[in-house]
Amino acid sequence: MGSKRLVICDPEEGYASALASYFMKRKELAFQVYICRSLQKVQKMQEKEHIDYLIISADCNPEERGRIAADRKFILTVSGQERMEKDEIPVLKYQPGEAILTEIIRCCGSDVQTGELYFRTAKRAKGTLIGVFSPVHRIGKTSYAIELGQRLALKSDVLYVNMELYGGIGGLFEENPSYTLADVLYYSRQESKNLPLVLSTMTGRMRNLDYLNPMPVSNDVKEVAPQEWTGLIRQIVENSIYETVILDVDEGLRGVYDILRLCTEVHMPAAEDDVSCAKVRQFEAELQLLGYEDVLQKLNRKEQKG
Repeated sequence: MGSKRLVICDPEEGYASALASYFMKRKELAFQVYICRSLQKVQKMQEKEHIDYLIISADCNPEERGRIAADRKFILTVSGQERMEKDEIPVLKYQPGEAILTEIIRCCGSDVQTGELYFRTAKRAKGTLIGVFSPVHRIGKTSYAIELGQRLALKSDVLYVNMELYGGIGGLFEENPSYTLADVLYYSRQESKNLPLVLSTMTGRMRNLDYLNPMPVSNDVKEVAPQEWTGLIRQIVENSIYETVILDVDEGLRGVYDILRLCTEVHMPAAEDDVSCAKVRQFEAELQLLGYEDVLQKLNRKEQKG
């Protein structure tokens, strides 16, 4: 099956081009994106090609819009009071591209044609899950995880997930992010089926690495149940486009060892001083004592220079 066609029609110079550019940068999308400067051009296009999704300005005549035979019609509104027909879905025009895409996904996330979704979420093989964890504090764990992700992202799609109690919003991450890991968790609880699709609208980007902003309230992180963490992680690894997912794991998480158990490998930044070595020995002994020998076997110690 070929890619579906999404047509953007808006007379405002630059708007349609900017929105189309945003859509085309999202590698998860299987849309072919077209820009039409006028409704007349859309009408001519539909004479030759089927239009799956139409995003069109509310300034275009409602009666003429009604003659367009698109599967879904999204109307770009400014006031929210513009006239809508029954088959038209209002979308606020002046908002970030990811917010517009999120609304489209929520309306069309279950659209299926010949058994295939219009988003590329399938991977060639099961994804790799790398946990980054250390019982040693101030060892550069987050920097290590991000640098690892950026190296791996040179060759494949990689997602970095900060699961720390204090992830450092405003440091390496956005000061006022539109979405954080809290939003991803909320959405996974409500509509887990479409999470892999919506995930693409909630990520930030560091060079070539996609990332999820950390949760802003540490108590919220502490209250997440172990099964919620493991369920979310499985959804991302098994159903998203990412070939590698890197978890920046905090010792304060509920079910932290079960999270590490899910990982394909666990990288453990450490140092060679006596105190650091003692903490690592205690951590390894605890894994043995609590029956997590499998996690112990996955540990890959990474010496960090002080």
